[in-house]
Order: sequence, then structure tokens, then C-alpha cells
Amino acid sequence: MSTDDQTATIAFLARPGSHAADAPVEVIETHISVVFLAGARAYKLKRAVRLPYADFSSPEIRLATCEKEVALNAPTAPDLYVGVRRITRGADGGLQFDGPGPLVDAVVEMVRFDQDQLFDRLAETGGLTPRLMTDLTGVIVALHCRAPVIHAGGGAANLAAVLAINAAGFATSRVFGQAEVSALDARFRQALNRHAAQLDQREAAGRVRRCHGDLYLRNICLFRGQPRLFDCIDFNDQIATVDVLYDLAFLLMDLWHRGQPALASLVANRYCDSTGEDAGFALLPFLMAVRAAVRAHVTATFAEGAGGAVAATLARSYFDLAQALLGRGAAPVVAIGGLSGSGKSTVAAALAPRLGLPPGARILESDRTRKAMCGVDSDTRLPPAAYSPEMSEVVYARLGARVAAVQGAGAPVIVDAVFDRPDRRAAIAAAVPEAARFAGFWLEAPPDILRARVRARTGGPSDATIDVLEAQLARDHGKTDWHRIDAGGPPETAVAAILATLDRDQPQQGA
Repeated sequence: MSTDDQTATIAFLARPGSHAADAPVEVIETHISVVFLAGARAYKLKRAVRLPYADFSSPEIRLATCEKEVALNAPTAPDLYVGVRRITRGADGGLQFDGPGPLVDAVVEMVRFDQDQLFDRLAETGGLTPRLMTDLTGVIVALHCRAPVIHAGGGAANLAAVLAINAAGFATSRVFGQAEVSALDARFRQALNRHAAQLDQREAAGRVRRCHGDLYLRNICLFRGQPRLFDCIDFNDQIATVDVLYDLAFLLMDLWHRGQPALASLVANRYCDSTGEDAGFALLPFLMAVRAAVRAHVTATFAEGAGGAVAATLARSYFDLAQALLGRGAAPVVAIGGLSGSGKSTVAAALAPRLGLPPGARILESDRTRKAMCGVDSDTRLPPAAYSPEMSEVVYARLGARVAAVQGAGAPVIVDAVFDRPDRRAAIAAAVPEAARFAGFWLEAPPDILRARVRARTGGPSDATIDVLEAQLARDHGKTDWHRIDAGGPPETAVAAILATLDRDQPQQGA
């Protein structure tokens, strides 16, 4: 198909009369598609292009890809996708929908939704709340759990293929110089070698699946009150057949790039809580770096056409993020203890994005660990038997093992529990790998503040009641060498105090 032919298709789809619409048709362009918003419908056209990672060069290919797009996206957005419309040539030479004439092109037809409900728009307007992102994480977990496992080579080979696609993608634009692209590729190859064994183990364990493949904020919307994933990779099964953490990494990278580190940390931790990922958390900075490079070359390609200088600047920001993510970050273990109501979980969540490379630290909570061991979700209240001394011993032992696994893989860890006994504080410190840095913090607040906070709780993983708190207050917690932190004020104050302590106690180079 010639460019002139698709120009005619674009003109046809942009005319209100083609859709029996009175209002003008809104047109949205990307590097591989054009979307037309007409009345209550949206129509997505594949550009007539052939790229290293996508071939839409004929009407027949575009029709087949449209049909595949609807089939793949229906499970995560069943109320968004209407079907596929063929664009055909009429007897008068004009274009029409689904006529008897020869095929000229094809589009995916969707229900039109408010563009302000796209998650990238919500990120700009402050609409991405922790509750919404937690709900989104649940949708992603469900998608990955039902995604088919694909064994078509090792996990390292799978990522090597992505790096090869990236290298080819950078060659399609002039935004970046060859020397800097080659240097970035060399750093990626070195990082891949470091992670190869773990990636191969994950592939053997069934963690490489046919995923969404393009899971960033613009491909997620809030529709009828629920997060919806749409516009998955339909044109290249190789690109979409990836480690589930690589699929997740696109969203994490996008959140971080948009200045939402707390939400990136939240999503990463809730995902790993739900799936039981611990050691895999250490792969996320590398996987986010690969995703940043993907956006860099895709955006650079767009800059060669309609995107212009704005797209070139955006491409450079992704490129710079990829380089930063390939750095070496510290991987300390930070233990946060304190009585119920002292704000341990709130402080841990605020501290996590500040430790190590993005998306920050893995947070291991005693409450979530206990509920996972009991086979219930974090909001389910457990019976008193689940808090017996014997069960608590098992929970604390499990926390120690998880700390060793996460930090041993190279990720920073925050472990959050009451730690109101000297033996438990000693045990968690002993669980930390010998070469790792450990720091313990004890959060303190006046009893009346603790009581008020416990009374004000609604939902969440903690089952602590006023009676539980009173029992904690009555016990002797023993001496501790952990740093005491005033947690009676805003959590940001406690976080600042912890960071200042970590910075002050940071081992000096060569010491």
C-alpha cells in the first residue's frame, strides 16, 4: 500500500461525515498508529510502516493485526473493545466501512472514553491515588497469573533479544549519536551478564509469559470506576513474551520518569507481596532501564516525523534515565520497629523510594507476611490463634529468611515489625548477609498518640486493637542499640531523621 493510499484513509477517518458525527473528529498520533475520536467511538489505525519490531506494510497484515489486538485485549478491557472495521473501496472510488469492495485498510473500533481518565493524564492532575494504584496492581497480577507460560529459550536470551531490538530501534533516528548508543548498549550487555543466571532460573520456573508487553500509563484508563489495561502488543509476539517483572517494569519506569517514585515503589511492593516475589525484586532497576531505552528509541523515531523537537527532548530524558538505572546502588537492610500506632508502615512506605536504585527498597512487613502464611489477603482479619507466640516465632523466622533472600540478590530491604523483644531484634540483625549494611530504628511516640492512631485505623493489614497496644505498653521491651526516632509528628520528620542517620553512619570509601 502506498503512502498516498493511507493518506486517503486518514482523511476518510478524520471526516465527521464518515461517522455520521456532527462534531469534529479528534486525531491522536503515535509513531505506529493514528487514533480517531468520533462521537461515542474511537478508531485505531495502524500506520503503513515496516520497522525492526513491527510490520504493518500491507492492508492484509493490518487487518490481521487489528483482529489480534481485539482478541488479546478483550480479557483486560472487555467493555472497551467493540471489534474490527474493514475499510473498503466503493464503486465510485471512495472509501467506506465494511463494503463489498476491495480491502484498503482496517481499524480497531473501541468505546470512546474520557481522555482525562487515561492514567498518564491522571498522573499529571494528581489523580493517581495509592488506592487506585493498589487496585491496578491487582489487575496486573491477575493478568500475569493467567498469561500462558512460554518456553522458547532462556530468560537471558529473551532479554538479549530485546537489547538487539533496542539497538536496531536506535538506528531508525538521528536523535542519539552512534558513540553514545554503543556505550549504552555495552553497559546493558554487562548488566545482562550479571543477571543472566537469575533470568534463566526464572524462565525455567515459568516466569516468562505472553504478557501485555506495553504496560505503561497511557495504555491504562479508568473506565466505569475500574482500571482497564488496553492496547497490548499485538504486532510482535516476541516483544510481548517476556518475564512478568519486565512487563511490570514498564509501568514502574513510567511512574518514576513522571516524578511519581512513591507510587512506583508502592506498585512494585504490592505486586511482589501478591506474587511472592522476593529475590526477583533486585532485577527491577535493570528491567526498568531496558524499558527506558525502549521509550527512548521509540520516542526518537517519532521525533523524526510528527514529534519534532519536543519528542527529541523527551527521548533524551528516557535515555538519561536508562543510564542512571544501570548504576550500582547501595543495598542496605533497614529494620523499623515500634509499638502499634508508631507509624512503622507509613514511614517504611515513605522511606522505600529513597533507598538504592529505582524503584527503591523491598518492604517486608510482619503483618502481610503473617497473612500470606495464613492464606488470606492483607485486609482479612485473622483470629487470635494466628497471633499465638508459636505462630509469631514462625513469622519472625520467615521475615529473617526473606531479608536474606532479597538482600542477597542485591536489593535494599526495609523490614517492618514490632520488634519489641531483644531476641527478635538480634535475630533480624543476624539474618542479614555478612557483607551487608544493617541499621535498626525504633519509632517512639507518646501513648496517647499511639492510642489515637490505633483507634482511627480502618482496614489495612494490621489487626492490632487498643487491647493489643495496651499489652505492648505494659511489657518491658529491654535495652536496644537501635536508633531511637521520634515518631510523634508527621512521618516525613521520622523519614528525614532516618535518612540523616543513614547518611551520617555511611561507611567511608576505603575505610
